[in-house]
Order: sequence, then structure tokens, then C-alpha cells
Amino acid sequence: MMEILIGDGITTCLSPSVYDMICKLGFEVVENRDINSIVTENGEVCWKTITECVSFTESDQSLDYQGSVRRLGPLCEAVHLHFSSLTKAQFEIRYAPWFQWTNFPELFPEIFDALESLQSAAISLSLTKLTSCLERALGNVFLLVGKECPFLLRDLLASDELAQVFGQPVMDVLKVFVGSPSGLNLRNVLWHGFAAPQEIPPKYCSVMVLLTAGLGQLLKRFLRQTNRTLWHRSFLALTNLEDWIVFPDVTSEALSVLEDVMKKSTFVFKTMLPYWEAAVIKFRSHRFADCVILLLTQLEAGLRRAFATVNRCPQRLLTAESTVLYTTFDEMLAKELNDGTINQLPLLLGEPVMEFLWDFLNHQEGPRIRDRLSHGEVNLNEFPGEAANQLLAFSTVLLLRFTSGDVVSVLKEKAAIKSLISIAEGYSSHFHPASQLKKQVLRCEESIHSWPALPLPEERILEAARLEGQFETNACKSLIIKIMSELCRHLPGYHSGLDNLDYFPAEKWSQALRVLCGTSIPTLYCPRIVLEVLAVLRKVSAQCQQVCDQVVSSAKLRHRQWVEKTLRSRQRQNYLRMLGSIKLLSPVLYLILLLIALELVNIHAVQGKHTCEYQRYLKFLKSVLQYTENLATYTSQEKNKWDETVSLTHGVLLKIWTYSEKKQMLMHLAEKPTDKAVS
Repeated sequence: MMEILIGDGITTCLSPSVYDMICKLGFEVVENRDINSIVTENGEVCWKTITECVSFTESDQSLDYQGSVRRLGPLCEAVHLHFSSLTKAQFEIRYAPWFQWTNFPELFPEIFDALESLQSAAISLSLTKLTSCLERALGNVFLLVGKECPFLLRDLLASDELAQVFGQPVMDVLKVFVGSPSGLNLRNVLWHGFAAPQEIPPKYCSVMVLLTAGLGQLLKRFLRQTNRTLWHRSFLALTNLEDWIVFPDVTSEALSVLEDVMKKSTFVFKTMLPYWEAAVIKFRSHRFADCVILLLTQLEAGLRRAFATVNRCPQRLLTAESTVLYTTFDEMLAKELNDGTINQLPLLLGEPVMEFLWDFLNHQEGPRIRDRLSHGEVNLNEFPGEAANQLLAFSTVLLLRFTSGDVVSVLKEKAAIKSLISIAEGYSSHFHPASQLKKQVLRCEESIHSWPALPLPEERILEAARLEGQFETNACKSLIIKIMSELCRHLPGYHSGLDNLDYFPAEKWSQALRVLCGTSIPTLYCPRIVLEVLAVLRKVSAQCQQVCDQVVSSAKLRHRQWVEKTLRSRQRQNYLRMLGSIKLLSPVLYLILLLIALELVNIHAVQGKHTCEYQRYLKFLKSVLQYTENLATYTSQEKNKWDETVSLTHGVLLKIWTYSEKKQMLMHLAEKPTDKAVS
């Protein structure tokens, strides 16, 4: 059971100065602004009126954020009242054309509905989505005149390229609202889960809608003057969904449990409860992107609370001042704090929870949903329900862990919840480089396993192919047997010698590789040297896969041409050489995959090597990589150098055998404890 978290009666996660900036400064000046001086009847934004509200310091003429927010307050109020006076049809007639440049124009009628509803959670969600949509659209505009688009909205708004398109005064206005920790910083306080629903004044959502329309008008003028065309970058697709679906679909029973537990769990701030309730509503109505956005912000808020509690740093619970970094997922999921002390949150949550969070949020080959959503990189209308299912199930389990009392014991006994808890407690990484390497090895093994089913010419032709280059081929086979005998000693439950390759048929290769790839390996916070070795092994595996793909493709093509009798004399000879080489390549590739898998399960033994030994080991691995790269080149349809593959293979087998005799592979080191370490 988790301890009770700090701040149980907390009313805000905004530090005093940030709270004043967002909730008070924009209300200090009370005056009625004429809406006709801000926007014309046909929806034309009067930028001069807006930019004149921006203040600068007398000392160095830098932006005066506090002064700007004060002066912009009445203008924002006028815009909000203006939108409130319009019907949805009037809003769309007047403004719809100016949202097309965002590549997500359908978002804005939804925002209008949210503003009309007066529901604070809906308005905050709308503004959260608008900031990511705007960031993506501004990036597209940047690429009209620039080359590499900045990753952060802050850097994007500070760029000369956007100032060239929209003008510096307009960029200063955007900086006040979303581009600087010294300003309102609406994007960050929302996306990082600091702002409660009632802390975001609706008028700031209204004015951001108007500013977006105004940017569309300025952009149209720029495109007309420069005769350029705006291209929208394609949305990123969330691929490999099957790799990160671990929880079953969330049932009505599980949703009911979540609705119950969110009101009792210390993980949830009472002020943030409307977000959690909205997330469930969005899930039920199949608004999956909305559901995930809400959950992500609240997972960050809740984990920050746990982080601040367990590391005894209650001040980290609040938004930081502009001179200090916010406490975000990056720091909360790290092994150490900024001062070098060990982060206690992973110890509190346990490895399975940390692995799930790293998979979902951080690993480069994972979905990285938070990054992709917050930077506007995915199409919200096509967001997969599977992702929402996974995050909702995980959130349910997490909230239960921060809930005490008899009621939680009853909830945990429900069949649907028992299943979710069991899966969460047994979770291991799917997207760590080690996990990805396991998938690569098994995929490559499946490909080699299919080779015997490839179409081949009649037996007499195959026999002729086998006789060519027999001497060097036999030398390779002899080395393969010697190396395999050594490798097999390290296989679980396999200690027999190996007299010939037929004694180790494809089924045994498959079984051995599956056992090894099913072995659990610690992956959380792997040292740099472990990741470095994994990177080389993955490159070797990738090259093996490329060879496999090329062999299958070439074998099918040449056999079809052989049957159709369209091969020239030289091509026929080359085809025969290919058939001879394939017979050798199969066990060689199996051997390399077995070597990779054995080194993988013993990967942490690399930390026991002295620096010089480690460098020699890395050099050995890179020689195997060089072989697979050359093999991929020789077996390509452009090169077709099949004779050369035999000589190449003989050379690498000698290197593997020589290094194996030194007993310096990780599989050898894992057998003998050592206190040596790479510095």
C-alpha cells in the first residue's frame, strides 16, 4: 500500500507568482475595450490594437511580461464576450476560412462549443489541444523560409523565420501567451498538469482562437506577396500497435472501479478531479485522443506529487519560477535527481510501473505518445482506441495503489481488476533496445526457418551446385561445428557435443533462440556501455535480416526465371552459385543469431570488463558487424557475388573461433564473478 501523499488539502499546483500571472494580473485593469477596434465585422483581426498592448522594460527593452498581461487583460475579456455573443453559425461564417492553415480546422468549432458550455475542464482541454495544433502549424510556416524546424514551441516563437512571416510584434504577443516561462505560459502549465480546470480563465482560450485566425490572415498576405505555397507536414502514424497492447480492453466494470477510486485515491488532487471525470466520459464517447491527453496531464500531476513526497522536496510540487526548470516526466523518471542523489520514485513505484512509463513516454522506438500529442504530430481524429485502453487500464491500477481502506480490497477482488493488476505487476519493457533486439532475432530466425520451403530446381541441379567450391565450404562447416559446440555449452539444459550440422536441425535452432529471447533481462537504467553493446548487436541483427530478405527475394526471382528459361548462361551459373551459398549461409546466420542471443542474456557482464578488454570486445563485435554488412552487399541483386560470400564467411568464422577461445565473450564472463569494471 502506498503512503499518503503530501498536499492532500492543496488548492493549487501553481506557485504564487505563476498563480498571480494567470489568475490575477489579467484582471487588474478593468476597462471596456471596443471589440470593433480588435476585430472587424467580417472577422479581420486588427493586429495593431493587440500588439500595442505589449510592454517592454525601460532598462533593456526586453518584453515586460507582467505589464503586457495587465494591458492585454481587458482586450481578452472583450474577445471572450464577443465570442459569447455569436451563434455557432456566425462564428463559423466569420472565422472558419482563417483556420484552414492549421490543417485542423475542425478543432475550432469544438472549442467554440466548449466555451459555450462554460465547463472549465472542457475549456482547459480545448486550450491544451489548441496549443499543440498551433505549434505544428507554426512549424509548417517556419519551413516556408527555414530548414530545420525547432522542436520546442518556445524556440519556434523566438525564430527569425517566423518573425519574417508574421512580424516581430505579433511574435511578441504569442510569447506572452504561450512562448515563455515568464509569461502566461499556457501551453506548459496545461500540458504538464499544473493548472486545475478553474485556474484557466476562459478568456485566454477565446483570445488564442482569435490570434490563430489572425495568424491565418497574415499568412495569406505573406503567401500572396511571395508567391509561395504552404505545405502541411504529414501526421505521424502510431505504428506497431500490437507491440504495446498488453492490457485487455477496459470493461464497464473496470471503468466503474476507476470512477469510484479516483474520488478516494491520494494520487488525484481534488481540484483536478474534473479532468479525470472528463477522461472517462471522453473514453465512453470514443474521443480517444481527448481521453489520453487528459490522462497524461493528470498522470504527470499525480506522479509529481508522489515524486515530491518520496524525495522530500514539497516545493517541487508547484510550477517553478521562470529561472528554474519545471519538475516534469523527464526528471521524475530519471535514476538520479539533479543534485546526484538517487531518485526514490522508482523504488516506490517498482520496476514494472517504471518500465511501462518509460515504454509509453520515453523510449525512442516506443509510441512516445506524450511528445507526439503535445507537439501536434498525430491526427487526433484518427487516434487509436488501443492507446486509450492501455493508458486507462494502467491509470486504474496506479490509482488503486495509492488508495487505502477496506473498499479498495473489495475492488481489487473484482475479476476485471485482478487481471489488470496481474498484468501490471508482470510488465517488462517492450521498447528498450534489449527488448527490440529480442524481436529482431526472432524475426530473423523465422525468415531463415522459411528457407527450406523456397522453390528450388530439380535435385540433380542442386547436387551440381553443392559440388562447386566444396573445399572452402567444408572448411566453413568444420568451423561452424567447432563454434557451435562451444556456444551450445551455454544453452540452458544443453550440454551435448556437436558432430555435424544435421544434429542441430532448424527446430532446435528455433527452440534455443526462443528460450534465450524469453529470458528476463534487467533493462531499467542500463549503463551507457550496455547500451553501446546493444546498439552494435542490433546493427548486426539488422544486417542479418537484410541478408535474409535478399536471399528470399533473389531465390524466388531466379527460380521463376529458371522455370521460364529467361536466364542467360552467366545468370544460370550465378544462380547455381547462389544455391550453394544459401546452404552455407543458413547455419552461419543461425550461429550469429545464437551468438547475439547468448551475449544479450549476459549483457550486464560487460560491466565487469576492464577498459582495454571492453575495447577489444567492441572491436570483435564490430568485425562481425563488418562481415554482415559485406554479406548484405554481396547478396544484393545488384552485386550477386555469391562465391565471395564463402570466402567472407570463412574469414569471420576464424575470427569468431579465435575470440571464443580467449573466453572473453559475455557468456564466458557471466560464469565467473568479477569486480572489474569499465571506467
